[in-house]
Amino acid sequence: MSSPQTTPVAGEPRGAARELRGAAQALGRLAVLTLLIPVGVVLATAFLLSFLLWGCLGMFPLFPAVIRRVRAVAVAGRWAAGHWSQVPVPPPYRPRPALERTLHGWYWTGHDYHRNRWFAGMSLDVRWLWNDPATWRDALWLITDPLVGGGIAAGPVLLAGAGLYGIVQAPLPYDLPFGGLSALLLGLLGPVLVVAGLALARPALRLHGRWTRSLLGPTERSRLARRVEQLTEIRLDATEAQAAELRRIERDLHDGAQARLVAVSLRLGAVAGLIDRDPEQAKRVVTDTQENVTQALQELRDLVRGIHPPVLAERGLAEGVRALALDVPLKVEVRTELPGRAEAPVESAVYFAVSEALTNAVKHGDARHATVHLSHTAGLLRAEATDDGRGGADPGLGSGLRGIRRRLAVFDGTLTLTSPPGGPTRLIMELPCVLSSPRTSSC
Repeated sequence: MSSPQTTPVAGEPRGAARELRGAAQALGRLAVLTLLIPVGVVLATAFLLSFLLWGCLGMFPLFPAVIRRVRAVAVAGRWAAGHWSQVPVPPPYRPRPALERTLHGWYWTGHDYHRNRWFAGMSLDVRWLWNDPATWRDALWLITDPLVGGGIAAGPVLLAGAGLYGIVQAPLPYDLPFGGLSALLLGLLGPVLVVAGLALARPALRLHGRWTRSLLGPTERSRLARRVEQLTEIRLDATEAQAAELRRIERDLHDGAQARLVAVSLRLGAVAGLIDRDPEQAKRVVTDTQENVTQALQELRDLVRGIHPPVLAERGLAEGVRALALDVPLKVEVRTELPGRAEAPVESAVYFAVSEALTNAVKHGDARHATVHLSHTAGLLRAEATDDGRGGADPGLGSGLRGIRRRLAVFDGTLTLTSPPGGPTRLIMELPCVLSSPRTSSC
């Protein structure tokens, strides 16, 4: 009776190779961070020197120039923490205030007036950088990172380097710098040191990212201040959007339904004089008047649909988007995975955002086919619109995408756009919301 054969798992060697490759990559990144330590030391020395020259000799123009270099290095550190250590570090900097010029030709920096534009801009930069708490956190990180961050990065690199040195020198005569027993022990421990360096590389890289975030990330106070600024911007955008919508409704009523109703009133006045003299002409005028009333009703229905579509209120977002897809002059595939309904304002925002995305696909992208996918996961209502148009969409060139972003921002939503030249164009809209209990569609 033969013994059972064990089948090796096909994914194990590949998984081990992937882990080894990831550890080696992390070790290489730690080596790069270790080699950049002298750059940080030189820049920290320049920062302290510029501060000293400003305080002793009044050479303040050197201070903002050095601070800008410090910020460039800090931005690189945040990038490394986010892309290498997988620890995102958002920038905490305050925006630079604008340099204002008065009617008399003087420049106002927010504190004093200057006649010379260069001197006013330099004074504004110095005051802006000096009053920004992120400047001093960058400086503290720059001074302490060679010790703390450098120690974290250099540990696994030195272990692996010593292990490689031991492996390389083991077959050689023992007249090397370490000599005799030390060289023998290093040769025997070489593989162990290399394995230890590789094993510690990825945890050390993550720890380095957390250390970077502890000093270069935004503080709770700065996050609250930035949140207040965002809410102020959202409030202004919402007010402007509401005013623009009211102006549009007023214009549509004035130019459309109101004009037709005035024409109906005039025609009815003419009918009163024609009933006795020319009944046939009176019938024709009444028929034309009826057509005008029908057109005015249709315009009012279109106006109401533009404010809040009845199908959206009655059947929900999924059926509203399906009805919208039927009116778009291109083939639209709608996929929905919504177990319930969101609040009416959220549904309306997503509905009109999808409508704007499809309109842009027809109007600017020359698309022939589009896909809309609605889903809800992890407390986020997600709407993804993809079309096969020519691509190249840019939020800075048109008001449509900016309008979508403003509409979503009211609900803390986000818009992610991917539109390379040649297409396809992909818009991902996400809004935090909670769905209610499922409802059965009447469709």
